[in-house]
Amino acid sequence: MEIQTLNPTTPRQRQRIEAFLKRNGLRFDDMHYYAAVTDDDGEMIAGGGLKGNVIKCVAVDDAHKGEAIANTLISHLIAHANEEGYSNVMLFTKPKNRQLFESLSFRLLAEAPEAVLMETGIGGINNMVEQLKKIREEGEVCKENNQECKKEEKTNLNITTPQHLNTSTPQHLNTTTPLRGVVVMNCNPFTLGHRYLIEQAAKQVERLFVMVVREDCSLFAYAERKAMVEQGVAHLENVTVIDGSEYAISQATFPTYFLKRLDDAADTQMLLDLDLFRRHIAPALGATVRFVGTEPTDRLTRRYNQLMHEVLADVRETARLEKKGNVVSASRVRKAMEQGDMSTIRQLVPPTTLPYIIAHLATQALQAELDTTPKPGLVDKDNNGAHRDMDYALMQRSIDTLHPYFVKLALLGFADTLPTHTAIRDIGIEAERAMLSATNGVNTHKGALFSMGLAVVAAAHEERKIAANEEQILKERNGGEDVLVSLQTTIKALAASFPDTSGTHGSKAKLLSKGTTAIKGALDNAREGYEMLFAEWLPFYIERRKERDAHTLHKTLLRIMCDLDDTNVIYRTDLATAEEVKQEARALLDSFSKAHTAEDKEKRIAAELLALKDMDKRYTARNISPGGAADMLSLTIFIGSTQT
Repeated sequence: MEIQTLNPTTPRQRQRIEAFLKRNGLRFDDMHYYAAVTDDDGEMIAGGGLKGNVIKCVAVDDAHKGEAIANTLISHLIAHANEEGYSNVMLFTKPKNRQLFESLSFRLLAEAPEAVLMETGIGGINNMVEQLKKIREEGEVCKENNQECKKEEKTNLNITTPQHLNTSTPQHLNTTTPLRGVVVMNCNPFTLGHRYLIEQAAKQVERLFVMVVREDCSLFAYAERKAMVEQGVAHLENVTVIDGSEYAISQATFPTYFLKRLDDAADTQMLLDLDLFRRHIAPALGATVRFVGTEPTDRLTRRYNQLMHEVLADVRETARLEKKGNVVSASRVRKAMEQGDMSTIRQLVPPTTLPYIIAHLATQALQAELDTTPKPGLVDKDNNGAHRDMDYALMQRSIDTLHPYFVKLALLGFADTLPTHTAIRDIGIEAERAMLSATNGVNTHKGALFSMGLAVVAAAHEERKIAANEEQILKERNGGEDVLVSLQTTIKALAASFPDTSGTHGSKAKLLSKGTTAIKGALDNAREGYEMLFAEWLPFYIERRKERDAHTLHKTLLRIMCDLDDTNVIYRTDLATAEEVKQEARALLDSFSKAHTAEDKEKRIAAELLALKDMDKRYTARNISPGGAADMLSLTIFIGSTQT
């Protein structure tokens, strides 16, 4: 017998694994590594795989059970996981296999009627339990000494007790035995509904622990979600926000390959998750109460609440917060983000959440520009345009890299006073370095980083002013136009503090013009508050969006190209070519707009998309890339989404 390594991502090898598993009554599950034990004839008689540190799809043919093959196979998988940097290894399996794996040094973590979760190795859940115990004990010491727990005292535990924004004290139950509770929430993003649940729960216990779901399959990353919660509940003295469990079991993490009925999967993963909480998390925190919000719409969440009542001794449900007859939910916030409806978002989230939303709207705008296809001479889903050193994947990596820095800029701007040029510059330099590192030195979004970065800071600052006195601010501004004027004024103020640049495409384009025309670079446009954007491009974009025009972004890009002195085009070609680009964009946009009937419109749109593709081919051949227009398209989308 020997152990062979199979690649589950290779079609032929995957088929071999699937056939073996089917023979043993199992289904294929997502894996990155599979080890096959073969006999002298090369036939697979046992096998098992890995996904991260989770062992999956272990099977031994009936004819070879009892031959210690399982021991050899599991030892091999554990050793391979250790080589990949995992000190502990987990597996999900049928309850009947529990004793077998216990004999192989695995210990039980949680069980349900259809599955058990087991673990072996150093640390693991014991480390998590010890950390939770320390969090509980530190809180008790702080209370006895009448001292506030400080963030810097807990950095080694990777948790933060929020700083107090005011001195209000929640009402606690007056009991001789400290009553502790837990709320587990995803917060994608953190809403007024989440805050309401925490506030109501905090009134019923002496100490409340808020655990943020760690699993990163949400729009907002775990670090962002946890920070939003910390900042959103900082006024509650008896609330401690703690790290989410690495052992949370969800539809994304629970494998179903060994279940006879897939219908059992949801209940099984929920029961395992609740058993983990009951066995390990709650005792470590000394918590006896679990708080949840009622669930009127989502079937799976409602079922989870039902099972929670069956498994846990004390579960308390709080009716969901409503605004104007509608439940406040994170899904409503995400929908409003997609629609660029900031006025609705303000009604659903606490002010402390707004900087994170603004940062996501910036990233969303860059993504929308990248995804717009076709585009003349620019990277899109179809091709690389006039860029030999860029492609869609590289641009995507660049956007993902820049996102955390937009968060930093939004948090910087969300203050009573405008941040200094130095503070903005330092984050910008850090972001540019990260971008260049991620792209191997390719300048993918330097221009967009500058314009979008300024706008993010300005938009966040405007939201801070509204949050400080919303009714008065909105009354004084008297509608959307004044809101835009205020934002534009803030952008001007921020840009005014930046010194003249040298070495950029804009500065080089000015030199090429030799004073024959008033070419404006990125900084010039920012100092003027992007006059054309606010006066022409944004109204054009908003009008197309209101009409639900499927080609809003194509048309807006062309509209920008009609007006913009695109220094990227000038730098790559010359002034005459830049003027030619303006004229061609204007002609194509006019053609887009001449349809009179629905049939005519459909035919014309198809024709113009072909014209765009033809323009793309010609611009690619001539090395023309209207990158400045692409940056302004992103900025137009962003401002349109933050000021409605």
